[in-house]
Amino acid sequence: MTTESAPASLATVEAVVRKQLTDALGGRRGMLEAAVPTVLFTALFLSTRDLRIALVASVVAAVILLVVRLVQRSTPQFVLNALVGIAIGWFFVHLSQRSGGSADDQALAFFLPGIIYSAGYSVVVGFSCLVRWPLVGFMLGSVTGDPTAWHHDRQIVKLCTRLTWLLVLPGMIGVLLQGPVWLAGHTEALDPKTAVVVLAGLRLGLGWPLRIGALSAMVWLLARNHTPVEETA
Repeated sequence: MTTESAPASLATVEAVVRKQLTDALGGRRGMLEAAVPTVLFTALFLSTRDLRIALVASVVAAVILLVVRLVQRSTPQFVLNALVGIAIGWFFVHLSQRSGGSADDQALAFFLPGIIYSAGYSVVVGFSCLVRWPLVGFMLGSVTGDPTAWHHDRQIVKLCTRLTWLLVLPGMIGVLLQGPVWLAGHTEALDPKTAVVVLAGLRLGLGWPLRIGALSAMVWLLARNHTPVEETA
């Protein structure tokens, strides 16, 4: 595997992948910036049932984070991601509101795009593992300069497959737990208010612990640093 475009200090596959995952997720700061506006929107909307208050507060928080990034001349990517997520959630809530949906219907609508996205992401990324072309492998390829050379090494494919499963696991669990609750609330097989509370609990109380757990497992897996990046002439 060529290392022409890889930093000289990244001597192992684990080091390269660790750096790529840090860049992709934005580190602790990036994950926090992506979470704060969305959590604020969810908490305020569910507690006040006022779409305007929740939207304004979350956007103000995101704008403050964005201004800090711009002043520091660092990437605003993760704040912008949060704003896009809020906009999509607001759009679904607005559609429910326009169609005469109750406050509970609107709250359920807010959760729907996240469930749909996680389901689609889980299917695509899970399939990449099943066909032995895991997503994390392409992260590695983007650094080494050859997007597919990593696939010739079985050990690297094995490592990247494990990492990719860990990356997608929180979303898969979220869909399996939230999907049935949302459907039950939407069809009123479960009281909509109860469904909203359960969904909020799963998203805020379980979602981040799952992500932290998965990332911790990935860090542990990458800490061994024993798979060398092969150089080619």
